[in-house]
Amino acid sequence: MSALLTVARLTIHEAARKRVLLAALVLGLAFVGLDAVGLHFIVRGFAGQTDPLGVARARFTYAFFTLAGLYAVNFLTALSGVLLPIDTLSGEIASGVMQTVAAKPVRRSDIVLGKWAAYATVTVLYLLLLAGGVLLVARLVADYVPPDVPVGLGLLAIEAVALVTLSITGGTRLATVTNGMLAFGLYGLALIGGWVEQIGAHVHNTAARDVGAVASLIMPSESMWQLAAHHMQPPLFAQIQGTPFSPASVPSTAMVLWAAGWTLAVLALGLRSFARRVL
Repeated sequence: MSALLTVARLTIHEAARKRVLLAALVLGLAFVGLDAVGLHFIVRGFAGQTDPLGVARARFTYAFFTLAGLYAVNFLTALSGVLLPIDTLSGEIASGVMQTVAAKPVRRSDIVLGKWAAYATVTVLYLLLLAGGVLLVARLVADYVPPDVPVGLGLLAIEAVALVTLSITGGTRLATVTNGMLAFGLYGLALIGGWVEQIGAHVHNTAARDVGAVASLIMPSESMWQLAAHHMQPPLFAQIQGTPFSPASVPSTAMVLWAAGWTLAVLALGLRSFARRVL
């Protein structure tokens, strides 16, 4: 356990030394600032509304804007989950650093798990920072708080850890560029599959829904966002299904279990792959 924690600590230190974490933090704060400015002007545009219809339109707009901000947070977190650990193994293998580290009395599993724990923690904290900023802005500027925030953020955290796991595991066998193409390719597959499933549900096309469901089984990232959006949207959104953040086909609890099992299976594959790799 001490070796695993040491690897995790050194991994975070290396990421900080390369200023990767600083760049992500600065860009994240800039995003939250832009979100605050945009919502401020939207709220000012509704100032003075007193009739029930105008008030309802304002609340609808605030909810839509907040979910749009959380959608952007989800996308930025997905990018971070893939890019932050993309070369943590493949880069060190290519440079020859890993041959030295693995030759010491440190188990290879500790190396993989230490790096995985470090980047999973950083990515989830990044998610909570950005999402917390968006939610705080909505509360302070528009006096709006989405429902079921803890559940929604928990689902987005599962997605983030799944993407980190995919990137780490790919690095045990693939070159950095190839690993990035694989990770983003699977993320794109899930994204398109999710939209196909939602459109199929809207038009009552069973075949399209099945195609999307298969894509979610291959890569469950988009299904976690869809379920999170379902929990964090107002009841009116779910009833009218008239926004991009109102899934017509809501993933079940079984999909959450599948995403967790998928992540553990991919991590186990990464451990096995790195243990057998000739350095």
